[in-house]
Amino acid sequence: MVTVALPDTWVYALRLPHDPRAARVARTTVRAALNGHGMSEVLDVAVLLTSELVTNAYQYANGAASLRLTALGGGRLRVSVWDANPYVPAPFDAAPGVRPSPAPVDAVNGRGLLLVQAWADAWGGDALGRGAGKLLWFEVGGRAREAWAV
Repeated sequence: MVTVALPDTWVYALRLPHDPRAARVARTTVRAALNGHGMSEVLDVAVLLTSELVTNAYQYANGAASLRLTALGGGRLRVSVWDANPYVPAPFDAAPGVRPSPAPVDAVNGRGLLLVQAWADAWGGDALGRGAGKLLWFEVGGRAREAWAV
């Protein structure tokens, strides 16, 4: 039996310890994978948004997290972060197109996931049930973004 895969599809998975350095490890991994596969056009956005998801996993879940990078073909990338906390935060808990209210001006947090919503081409989150935690994900590279060219 022969397995055929598109040349621009691939998957990387990384288990991250519950450690404040996990976001840095995730950023380094994303940079290396995307540079190695010639996906520089989505590099900066993917690194930023990955950092946001991994930081939230560290801050709001106890225990390890997992990072998964999946090249979907056509220059598209999906980044998924799993953690053990089943709570799906806003804006990931809302239907697509529903915008949560912004964080107060003097708040020290509450903006990271709004960055994901603003810069990703698609995003979502699911509670996995039965104590299995949640999975938050985003996709980039699926459509032209005028803001990236600024």
